[in-house]
Amino acid sequence: MLLTRTIAQLDIGHVDPAKAKVLGHLGYLQWLGALRGNASYAREASLAHETARPFIQASPAVAVFCDLLQRSLDRPLEPLDLQVPRPTRRGGARARRGAL
Repeated sequence: MLLTRTIAQLDIGHVDPAKAKVLGHLGYLQWLGALRGNASYAREASLAHETARPFIQASPAVAVFCDLLQRSLDRPLEPLDLQVPRPTRRGGARARRGAL
């Protein structure tokens, strides 16, 4: 089940708040992308929140994930401000040549 895998990926312990926010948002997007087309969003989000809740204290990224789930269920609906990591260069050809 992708939900348990997503929670396991987010449960990395204490990280700085900025990284936890980005990881929580990525986890939410991963979970959202894996939902079946005919699934009830409210039911699936409630199940995901209940499954992830025990990990909130140990991992800030899971707490962000749970907060997004809860905010998505609140009424009236409001757009979620999701953040993904900024692209970074990892060296490219110059780094590969330098490693030789």
